[in-house]
Amino acid sequence: MRIDIVAAIPESIESYLNFSIIKNAKEKGFLQVFLHNLHDYSGNKWRKIDDYPFGGDAGMVIQCEPVFNCIEKLKEQTNYDEIIYLTPDGELFNQRIANELSLKNNLILLAGHYKGIDQRIRDSLVTREISIGDYVLTGGELAALVVLDAVVRLLPGVIGDATSALNDSFQDGLLEAPIYTRPAVFRGMEVPKVLLSGNHKEIEEWKYQQALEKTKKLRPDLLKDGF
Repeated sequence: MRIDIVAAIPESIESYLNFSIIKNAKEKGFLQVFLHNLHDYSGNKWRKIDDYPFGGDAGMVIQCEPVFNCIEKLKEQTNYDEIIYLTPDGELFNQRIANELSLKNNLILLAGHYKGIDQRIRDSLVTREISIGDYVLTGGELAALVVLDAVVRLLPGVIGDATSALNDSFQDGLLEAPIYTRPAVFRGMEVPKVLLSGNHKEIEEWKYQQALEKTKKLRPDLLKDGF
């Protein structure tokens, strides 16, 4: 998979790419990530990419020119499945969307900044708009990293145990059941005996019931069809 991240401050993203799952995916050849600084595509000598909004609103807006220059150049070299703009008013990111995007080959993640981007960019270039939550960040760089991380860990071969990602919260519409590791007893607190029984059927039944109860308590909005 190839992911290009277009941002006003790509330096804020770079260090994260050299650790953990993202680093492993790159080293194994499953992932290529390219960062693009919008200031490099500005048409003025000050490398300015923003200006005041028409209509008198407060804040600054990313101009059309640097974004069009960058993305059009990328599209000349690569056929992208999606050009995704990270914005608070996009569709709410979830595991289903992460699963969908993990099946793509080439993605562009456009990180907003300041007050946002000129609407003409959204109308002409962007194919999908995604929000990571109902709140506003200083810039979309963090949102781009969230989407990147959630998608990349689903790529076949990236995680050593392929079943690990499949058992994560939200994959089946439920939160993940409680998990435990050694020792079996710590300061008088015991691991549920069923997990030590070796009876895989009973363990799976216990996990399902625990996941169901946890979801009812913490995220009842996830439950459908009368669970």
